[in-house]
Amino acid sequence: MPGTRLDPIDRKILAELQADGRMTNVELARRVGISAPPCLRRVRTLEEQGYIRGYHAEIDARELGFEVQVFAMVGLVSQAEADLSAFENRCREWPLVRECHMLNGEVDFILKCVAPDLSSFQSFLTGDLLTAPNVASVKTSLVIRGAKDEPGVPFDVLEDRLSRSA
Repeated sequence: MPGTRLDPIDRKILAELQADGRMTNVELARRVGISAPPCLRRVRTLEEQGYIRGYHAEIDARELGFEVQVFAMVGLVSQAEADLSAFENRCREWPLVRECHMLNGEVDFILKCVAPDLSSFQSFLTGDLLTAPNVASVKTSLVIRGAKDEPGVPFDVLEDRLSRSA
């Protein structure tokens, strides 16, 4: 089962860093109940093993003038692996695309996009996305408001699952 390779202290470290990635190692060690040197070693090991992929500030896009958030559902002509990879690579190059997820079902990809205004998004849509090779269809939904935007994973659910399997 995923997560079982980590001991409870490692999982607590991950949960605490997910909640606040800026805390000092001394504070993190205090919260998880170990001293600072082994805490730092554990964090570095978790980074090396890929459990921690980075540290980021949560930026308020609207405060910076990005007033428009859109989800674009993209259908491709071909779902051959080379074509899927080519589309994913193209998405990585488009600054307005902040997330790109391949789906199963009617839609091949869903893209989370941000733009300063509707005309900027429309320019991206008509000039880049709709004209990209292999794109068959695009349906867009403008976000009116967000009710939840929680990063990471729910560690309480993981701990509950692990306690039931023990």
